[in-house]
Amino acid sequence: MSSTMISVGKIFNAHKPAISLNILLCVIEIALTALIPLFIGFTIDGLLAGKSQELMILVTILVFLVVVSVIRRFYDTRAYGKIRVGVMADLAKLNCHLPVSTLNARLEMGRELVDFLEHKLPEILNAGVQFIVSLAVLYFLNPMLSATAFIAALLMMLIYSAFHRDFYQANGAYNQQAERQVAILAEGSSVNLRNHFTRLKKLEINLSDREAVLYGGVFIVLLAMVVSNLWYATSQMAITAGTIFSIVSYSWEFVEAAIVLPVTLQSWARLSEITKRINSISKGDLDVD
Repeated sequence: MSSTMISVGKIFNAHKPAISLNILLCVIEIALTALIPLFIGFTIDGLLAGKSQELMILVTILVFLVVVSVIRRFYDTRAYGKIRVGVMADLAKLNCHLPVSTLNARLEMGRELVDFLEHKLPEILNAGVQFIVSLAVLYFLNPMLSATAFIAALLMMLIYSAFHRDFYQANGAYNQQAERQVAILAEGSSVNLRNHFTRLKKLEINLSDREAVLYGGVFIVLLAMVVSNLWYATSQMAITAGTIFSIVSYSWEFVEAAIVLPVTLQSWARLSEITKRINSISKGDLDVD
């Protein structure tokens, strides 16, 4: 990887085969997981009709899912461990001219870039596949169910767009304060150290308050979608027990997938600030307004 720039994109390009294999295993695992509620619905209707073929299909999917999940978890720990070592070495070389306190903070921040690929990327893939599968299955069951979910997603994005800039600035202020920690510890002043931790606490509360308001607005929209779909399914559609199970399951899966999006966008805002910070030439390049 180039020593002049470190970012999520650069890390991915430098280790594309290893990360791509992990993504493939993730997608297979996620797709199988996303299909389970649909096949549970088929199994319910099949068993009620005295048939066991649907049950055998469900069992086969579950066994294959377990095998893929185990293989992926053995693989990704080893792959990302190797990637993390290389990134930390490059980051230390890039920031070697900085004070130890700043270098230490940036190394901790740099780990978050690899952690994003190892932990957040599978969550994003999971949410993306769940999102698409949920919309497709709801459309298959009734187009109105899918339309309601899509409208909810648009409203959720509008809510998040009002918070994005605030998240970026708040993360920048937190990271800037964190860079000072080792230097403050070296001073040996209990008063300055206490003031430092008090400042970090206030910045964490500031971020948490924004998250709470954001999630509250998003949950209201998504829960309204679930209630609307349940009302429509029970009052406007002729449905079986298996169908109502699938509608409930995929409406809730849509909620779970949709709620990951604002979390992901918030994480990306933090990573954008971190990427700018760890690739800056000096501390003065990153004064936060």
